[in-house]
Amino acid sequence: MDAARYLPLAGRLLIALMFAMSGLSKLADYSGTVGLISASKLPLPTSLAYAGAVAVEMACSVMLIVGFRARAAAAVLALYCVATAVFFHSNFADPDNIIHFMKNVAVTGGLLQIAAFGAGAFSIDNRRQAQELQHGATSRL
Repeated sequence: MDAARYLPLAGRLLIALMFAMSGLSKLADYSGTVGLISASKLPLPTSLAYAGAVAVEMACSVMLIVGFRARAAAAVLALYCVATAVFFHSNFADPDNIIHFMKNVAVTGGLLQIAAFGAGAFSIDNRRQAQELQHGATSRL
């Protein structure tokens, strides 16, 4: 079996793990997370931003892991990464913020690869596509 077939799965798992861990840490530290959100320039109510962040990180990471609507999940997470870079890591006078900003930019690049090319061989998306092709071929007979 071609080892390259496993690379999209490995990439999805590694990217999704970061978001899943971040979402779980937000759930474990509500007050700390809300404090960081309220200190930002985010133009949303703090409770809405918190709920949205947890929902996006948890739901999209699971979608990436299993490869279900992976293109859409990756696109949502790419937008999320850009937003968090702009609203939370744009103090370029702080070297730590520059690192976090660039990390978000790099992760956005990886997510755009998933959005453009899909989840790969080992995914629900691939299985669904194969079933649709099979049903389409048998319906034409």
